[in-house]
Amino acid sequence: MDTTHCAVDGWVDAIPAPGPRDTVSFDLIVRPADIDTLADDAPDTVVSCTSGDPRITHALLTGIQPGDLLRVIGTLVPPQTPGQDAHLTVDALEVLDTALIPVLSDMVLDRYADYLVVFDGERDQVPVFTTSGRWVGLADNADAIATLIDTDQRVNGGDA
Repeated sequence: MDTTHCAVDGWVDAIPAPGPRDTVSFDLIVRPADIDTLADDAPDTVVSCTSGDPRITHALLTGIQPGDLLRVIGTLVPPQTPGQDAHLTVDALEVLDTALIPVLSDMVLDRYADYLVVFDGERDQVPVFTTSGRWVGLADNADAIATLIDTDQRVNGGDA
């Protein structure tokens, strides 16, 4: 079996997963240094990584998120058959860059006591319901939610 001790820079593909006997596994997406000379549809390389080092395991399970750029150093075993991923046993880890914090652009539900509101990144207006599902109204914007809820509590007694 041909192994190499090397450093690999790549992006974390998914949340690292705990494994057996206090190990962790994760996939790195690696782009070749000469990416500009490759065809647009050239596939990225996936390197499957594992580590049993407690410090690395802790860092991966508590502080790493998809999209983070890492440099991992360890022992690389090339794929045994074409189409399989290379495997790297990680001895050292360095975070080169962190992923951007995702911006909410989908719908988000929020609760205000007995009221539910639906925030939609594409609209200013905010639908308001009671927790029992009764329609309260449409607030013109997030700042108008409190006024709509106060009016509903005076008129209908809240979620009655």
